[in-house]
Amino acid sequence: QVQLVESGGGLAQPGGSLRLSCTASGLTFSTNTMRWYRQDPGKEREWVARITSDGGTTNYATAVKGRFTISRDNSENAVYLQMNSLKPEDTAVYYCNANRGFGYPNYWGQGTQVTVSS
Repeated sequence: QVQLVESGGGLAQPGGSLRLSCTASGLTFSTNTMRWYRQDPGKEREWVARITSDGGTTNYATAVKGRFTISRDNSENAVYLQMNSLKPEDTAVYYCNANRGFGYPNYWGQGTQVTVSS
């Protein structure tokens, strides 16, 4: 079955950095657009970043643009989120998402907690 496993979350100070990883199994990773989302308790899940299947195009939410970088390694079935200049409002559970396109299933990981606090 399809599994997405996030890692790399933790506690960071404001202005600090963290690098999240998401490894996939059970799917043809190189055909999937990968996305990162985040969710704070009591709030809706929000989209953070997207990278196309070949890694050629990336997009970012306004709140993270210029601070976060999404990348992928199709040989490792992995997608990454480099988070720099972290702010307390970046605190959330971060989820990776795989989707091949319209009509295909949407897959989610279990999430990894990121806490930004001094």
